[in-house]
Amino acid sequence: MVRTRFAPSPTGYLHIGGLRTALYAYLFAKKNNGKFILRIEDTDLERYVPGAVEIICRTLKDAGLTYDEGPDVGGDCGPYMQSERKDLYMKYAKQLIDSGDAYYCFCTKERLEQLHKDGAVKYDKHCMHIPREEAEKRIAAGEKYVIRQNIPEQGSDTYTDLVFGDITVDYKELEDNILIKSDGMPTYNFANVIDDYLMGIDYVIRGIEYLSSTPKYNLLYRALGWRLPKYIHLQPIMRDERHKLSKRYGDASYEDFIKKGYLKEAIVNYIALLGWSGKNDTEKFTLAQLEEAFDLEGLSKSPSVFDENKMRWLNSLYIRELDEETFHKMALPFYEKTERLKGYDLRFLSSLLHSRCEVLTDVDRLTVFLDEFDGYDLTLFENKKWKTDGDFALKIIPALKEALKAEDLHAALEKVADNGGYKKGQVLWVFRIAITGNAVTPGGATEMAKLLGRDKCMERLCESEKRLQAR
Repeated sequence: MVRTRFAPSPTGYLHIGGLRTALYAYLFAKKNNGKFILRIEDTDLERYVPGAVEIICRTLKDAGLTYDEGPDVGGDCGPYMQSERKDLYMKYAKQLIDSGDAYYCFCTKERLEQLHKDGAVKYDKHCMHIPREEAEKRIAAGEKYVIRQNIPEQGSDTYTDLVFGDITVDYKELEDNILIKSDGMPTYNFANVIDDYLMGIDYVIRGIEYLSSTPKYNLLYRALGWRLPKYIHLQPIMRDERHKLSKRYGDASYEDFIKKGYLKEAIVNYIALLGWSGKNDTEKFTLAQLEEAFDLEGLSKSPSVFDENKMRWLNSLYIRELDEETFHKMALPFYEKTERLKGYDLRFLSSLLHSRCEVLTDVDRLTVFLDEFDGYDLTLFENKKWKTDGDFALKIIPALKEALKAEDLHAALEKVADNGGYKKGQVLWVFRIAITGNAVTPGGATEMAKLLGRDKCMERLCESEKRLQAR
């Protein structure tokens, strides 16, 4: 059975790049009737952020990426928090020391810094030659130490990545990385190998930054007599042509986009396209469709640029597919944050905005005309298509005020056009500008009048007339 994992560090919100890695691991497992596992790599205590584990679990579940095993759901291979597996790692580290594939290192921070100042690009194996008996005496005496991997000084490793093909790396390019830190906790480089094997992970899906360092993991697998997993490395997501999308620079998380009014289905759909493409140029996928369509052949060997405009477009497709009741319920929290909407018929507003929103926060942008009517650019009355201007508007506003009193406003406005020998579009244009002060509104003239109400429309017609007279 295929088993994949997502193994984030709890250092804050779940970044879009991390969510994509989780999504691909989830999709690959589901496509192959396998299991998707969540493991929290919390061995770096200095970077741990309280509450981050809860954010990760909540985000995956909300996005629909239900994990079969994890810290809050359990499983046969737990614990799923690396900090709870500390004793396990030391056992295997000592096994590597016994086989000569690792060694105790007592180098001080000052020595390592001096080594770097002297131009060394990696650790010089200084402590590898300390006899085992001497090393154990120093440890017993309380001297601080770490355990380092013993990388061969000659030779190379070739492995196959399922996206990039055969990868060869010379051992001389690799450093004797630390496996166990001075606080007794494992590093990522070590813990992920131990846990991936013990949890039965047979497909490791992760970022391309690990492509060239994978041979050092392979050395650990072989030294412990374990079968290597298959590797799938992913190109980064870029925020532009030169810069990676990065948590460090505050690039958006899943929850940020939810707050900006994106639907979770659209977020997941768009993230899937950042490094993978389906057949026949299809771009819109439900999660169930992604589970069926996902394949390794569609993974890109090139980085993808995050294009929020495209995500907005994709989100608009999902919004328009909602029935009106669902759209209204989803829009309500955004209405409640918009002070100007208090007192208006929000259900009617939803009927106007439903087909015009790309993201739910558009309710703010699309309703600015409801702000206090304190003046607007009178040149808006100038419309070449309808051959209108301020003089024309001033001439017909008295008739518009009379039409507003009618039961059937649309018929009354048509009558204004007929009686004056005008085109209907001329009358409707002037009426809409006069009551909203905006050329772009989420509905036509009579819809805006219904939303505003008769009294407010009359106030605004009178104010527009006054301003036109005072030009």
